[in-house]
Formats: sequence, C-alpha cells, structure tokens
Amino acid sequence: MQDTIDTILFTNTPKIEKLAHLCEENNAIERDLYTKYDVKRGLRDLNGKGVLAGLTNISDVCAKKMVDGEEVPCPGNLYYRGYNIKDIVKGFLEAKHFGFEETAYLLLFGELPNDQQLAEFYETLVERRTLPPTFVRDVIMKSPSKDMMNSLTRSILTLYTYDDKADDTSIPNVLRQSLNLISQFPMLMVYGYHAYNYRRGQDLFIYTPSPKLSSAENILMMLREDRKYTKLEAKLLDMALVLHMDHGGGNNSTFTTHVVTSSGTDTYSTIAAAMASLKGPKHGGANVKVTQMFEDMKANVDDWEDDEKIHQYLVDLLDKKAFDKKGLIYGMGHAIYSVSDPRAEIFKQFVAQLAEEKGYTKEYALYEKVEHMAPKVIGEKRKIYKGVNANVDFYSGLVYGMLDLPSELYTPIFAAARIVGWSAHRLEELKNVDKIIRPAYKPLAPHRDYIKMDDRL
Repeated sequence: MQDTIDTILFTNTPKIEKLAHLCEENNAIERDLYTKYDVKRGLRDLNGKGVLAGLTNISDVCAKKMVDGEEVPCPGNLYYRGYNIKDIVKGFLEAKHFGFEETAYLLLFGELPNDQQLAEFYETLVERRTLPPTFVRDVIMKSPSKDMMNSLTRSILTLYTYDDKADDTSIPNVLRQSLNLISQFPMLMVYGYHAYNYRRGQDLFIYTPSPKLSSAENILMMLREDRKYTKLEAKLLDMALVLHMDHGGGNNSTFTTHVVTSSGTDTYSTIAAAMASLKGPKHGGANVKVTQMFEDMKANVDDWEDDEKIHQYLVDLLDKKAFDKKGLIYGMGHAIYSVSDPRAEIFKQFVAQLAEEKGYTKEYALYEKVEHMAPKVIGEKRKIYKGVNANVDFYSGLVYGMLDLPSELYTPIFAAARIVGWSAHRLEELKNVDKIIRPAYKPLAPHRDYIKMDDRL
C-alpha cells in the first residue's frame, strides 16, 4: 500500500507526463511578443537595468557613471545607507573588531553607531540568542530536511505559533521580531544541519551561543565539535556576512520582501517567502554551483596550469558538454555589474591569505585563471550586451570551502546575512507605503465562447 502511495505522490506517472505536455503546450508564449509589447522580461532591459518599482534609503548598487551626458559602465560600488561598502569594511578592519553587528545597526537604523550604541545593540542581540523551550527537540529534530533552506523556512514559520503578537505589524513589534530572527538564525541554521547529520548516523552535539562571541565566531564555534577556529577564519566569515547583508531593493529576495510585506502579512511569513526566493540557484544558491563546477573541472582537467585545457573546458561548459550541461560558467556575470563586483574585489584581497593558511594555493591559482579567461571565452561564444566579470559567488564558495563549512550551509549563511537587509526593507515598506504591490501583465488569450460538455471534442 505504501509503495502505491509513494508512486502516486513522488513519481511522474504516465498520467502526469501527459498532463505536463498539455501544460507546456498551452503555456508557451512567443518570445517576439515580449519585444512587441515592450515587456521587460525579468523586469530589466538588455543592459540589466531594472524597472523602477520603488524608493529606498537602505542600499544602492552603482555600476555606471555619466560621461559627456551618457551612461557608461564603471567599476561597481555598493553603498549601505550612503556609505561605500569598501569604506565600511576598511573601517572595521582598521578598528580590529567584527563588522556584522555594526553594519546591521547601520542598515536597520540608518546611522553608524558610536561605542555606546554598538555595545547596547550587541547586548540586545545577545539576549535574544535563544529559542523557545523544547523548540530544538520538537521542531528542529523532527523530520530534518536534507535541504537546510527548507528546514530553516519551516522553523521560521513555526516560530509564528510561539509569538502572541505574531500578526502585529506596528514598527516596534516588527523590529522586535526582526531582532529575534537575526539573533536566532545562526542557531536555527547550525542546529538544523546537526539534526540532519544525526539522522544520517553521525554524532549529535548542540552548543549554545556564547555571549562573548560575535555572530561569525558563534557560527564557527557551534558548527565544530571542538569549538575551535582561527582569527582569520572568523574575520573572513564576518566579512562574508557584511558583504551579503544587502544589495539594493531590486534583488529577487528583497523585492519578494517588499511584495509580501505590502500585502499586510506577518513577519514570519514574509521572511519565509524571502527564504524561498533566496534558495533558487539563480540567486542565493549560485555559490554552490560554482564550487560544484570547479570540482568537475578539477576532475576533468588533468593539468591545472595548462591554459589550453582550461580554455577548452570553459568552451565545453558554454557548449553544454560539461558539468551540468546548462551552458553556463557559474560565478561569471551579474545583472548590474559589468566591469567589477565590489564584493568580489574585497573578498579577493583576503582569499590568497586564507588559501596560504589552508593549503589551497593550487585551487586559488585555478580560480584566478578562470576569472581572467572566462570573460574572453564568453565574449567569443555569446552575444553579450555588457561586460562580464567575476561576481561575489565566484569566490565566496571557495572561501566557505576553505573555512571547512559544509556546502549545505552555503546558502543559509547568505540568508543569515541577508535577513538583516530583508528586515530593514520590511520596516521601510511598512513605514512608507500603504498599497499592495500589484504590477500589470498583458493578457494574450483571446476571449472565447463557453463550450458545453457534450459539444467538446
């Protein structure tokens, strides 16, 4: 009986295949119609410029400048509340403290904190690094998922049931909920991973976060059985969290946050929707694809110093003959940046240092070769409308691998950072906009007369 149920629920039966064919046939829209009606697929033009859908003070992505009255591509810059991300990173590195908490304060409240404000904010986050009694046992440990993003989303939605003011969308209440989730997220992430491994027969260890450690340090401490990590490891993870914290209002998961918030729904549902968006391989899951692509490259290119062999592998990728046969070189290109991704530039300054410490110098050299060769190969094989460069996902996967982080947590770590940006944008949407977001779609189907059942063929 169970086998029959499993076949019906989890297998594409002939009936489903037949219906799927009908579904595809009647849902296809001719590509030329998008041009005819000036519909910008993906809500952006051929140059990657997005359709203006809102206003924000939180962050800005700049990839062009005006020269003689015309927009021309320039090295990319990312701004948080008007501050260049390069200056923010330089600032906390020179001050020799971790940047996640300081940058989170900036995004949420609009100003850089002074010493007292930062200390008070840190205490606020620390006191919220806790979960409801028995939550780990009753929620996280039950039916753990092989996909951590799904596991995390379930945990976030379940937290709704523990909140007596879950549906209150006033600014003070949403801020409380946001600070709770920002503080709880590392626990939900790491505990969910340990629960999955325990179900696979591995040892279970659950460590509570330390009030003396930063968010990045706690993630590494809770994740490792011996609780040990180096200063450089913690610094690189902290930097990754800062660089992934926000990226303008138009990225897919943040736009999802605005859309869902505009409906008037609760914080837990909103963050769950953003999580579902970030899980996609075209968004938050891209760094996993980069590392998988390089593993395939290392397995199929016997000499990592042979430029011709590497070039041929890249050609094979674009010709859908290598790796996942999707025709993509993952980690190359960005919707906005056409000259350089500032996040990748910042990362790269420290990747070589970590590679030396971890014994990954050969892998790093291979990444550098691909970074320089891929744009030329793409230009030879594809009709491109703007420049192609390494994006933040190109190096973040390598960094996470050198930090001995499991690939299952690559996207959740992205989410652990981006939840700050989502929270800031949700608060901004609630404060400034009282209309539900409802864009228009042009209908193409002709109006038809209803056909009675006996008259249908």
